[in-house]
Amino acid sequence: MNTATETADLNGNDMEPGVTGGAKGIVADWSSDQVAFRKAPWGKAMMWIFLLSDTFIFSIFLIGYMTARMSTKVPWPNPSEVFALTVFGQSVPLLLIAIMTFILITSSGTMAMAVKFGYEQNKKVCYRLIVITAILGASFVGMQVFEWSKLILDEGVRPWYNPFGAPQFGAVFFMVTGFHGTHVTIGVIFLFIIANKVRKGEFDRGDRGFMTGRPGRYEMVETIGLYWHFVDLVWVFIFALFYLW
Repeated sequence: MNTATETADLNGNDMEPGVTGGAKGIVADWSSDQVAFRKAPWGKAMMWIFLLSDTFIFSIFLIGYMTARMSTKVPWPNPSEVFALTVFGQSVPLLLIAIMTFILITSSGTMAMAVKFGYEQNKKVCYRLIVITAILGASFVGMQVFEWSKLILDEGVRPWYNPFGAPQFGAVFFMVTGFHGTHVTIGVIFLFIIANKVRKGEFDRGDRGFMTGRPGRYEMVETIGLYWHFVDLVWVFIFALFYLW
């Protein structure tokens, strides 16, 4: 019998017609990319590849920041002083940053619930959770804009100048947090797009178009959820390295 058409492997387990077992089967699957990715949505696969490449970029930024901080001989600014917020005449260290972190982590939870209800085809709850996630993300971006304006206008921090100490602080801070904030902003835009598609029932019908997917499947909700969880995870590292270190 031709091994390419066998329906059982050496252990007697059933196999799909036309699927080769063993090492030859693995090579055949990957070379044809027909069997290996038969059940994997291309949008989800491409998102994983994008997130992997983005991980390298953020890693380079954070490693560059740590290198600059450890190599400079000028004292590094104290985050508790730089990012303090005055409330009723009292300076509260990292209050705004704590609120921003809480909002972003909460949005990760609402996004996970949106994916769950999406696969259960509960359109109304999925739509509301995605909108809540987008609003939380927009709130985070708004608070980051407030943080930047406070540093630039009130404290006089610039990419080339820092009144609190090491001049490299402004450059690496604005670069890393700005790059992350751009990711969050893009995510918020796509969340509203996906929410609108859920509201219209495009995922239920499988309408042909931008970011729709197969009928009755909410794969794009999960795909944008992967992106959103990624930006949340990156913020955890930024929070630890910039605000706590």
